Amino acid sequence: MPVGKRIARFRADSASYQAELIDYRIDNGIEFAIGADLDQSVRKSLCRIEEWREYGDGLIGETTHSMNKSKHPFRLIAIKRPCRQSLFVETSPRIKVIAAEKDGSAEEVAAWYNLRGECSENRIKELKLGLGMERMPCGDFFGNAAFFRIGVIAYNLFVIFRSAGLPAEWRRYQLGTVRWKFYQTAGKVAYHGNRLWLKFRVSRIDLFRFVRRGNYSFAFG
Repeated sequence: MPVGKRIARFRADSASYQAELIDYRIDNGIEFAIGADLDQSVRKSLCRIEEWREYGDGLIGETTHSMNKSKHPFRLIAIKRPCRQSLFVETSPRIKVIAAEKDGSAEEVAAWYNLRGECSENRIKELKLGLGMERMPCGDFFGNAAFFRIGVIAYNLFVIFRSAGLPAEWRRYQLGTVRWKFYQTAGKVAYHGNRLWLKFRVSRIDLFRFVRRGNYSFAFG
């Protein structure tokens, strides 16, 4: 970390569910929410949950837990949702468990943990699949860094255009969808009456008019 900076909060999937990492975060006052392994010891801890509350289409409850090799106990938040593998047979519920050390209710911690997908993992996926960032072009570190930085700049420009230049219903579309529905719209440039004309499908007129109006109001923050 840069001088004077520290990690204050951390969230990750079950790959980070390790005693040493959890102890380090607790010792250094780092709030965290990590996907926990549903192993035998965790299942035993879940049996101690006395209160289950409604949460979405399932239930949520909380207890404390400590790993065999960890020095500190931590919060263990469990979410149970129904699992129907057959139209006629009710199966055991699906259980998702979160190891946490963070202020707030179990519902608030679960909501914060779930943001990791939308705030980070989906952005990484779009960089890789939408802009070809899954493979670097050369064996030089600084060359690859420049390539990746250009890709991130391009992605940020796309996000600004999607948020400020396209209709509201387009703002959750990924790059590939916008490329397919907007940039790859079939059209034809024609020269007629000493003017250039862009011809395209009638169904796209309202969309192109919206973009051409350029109502670009975007709040940076």
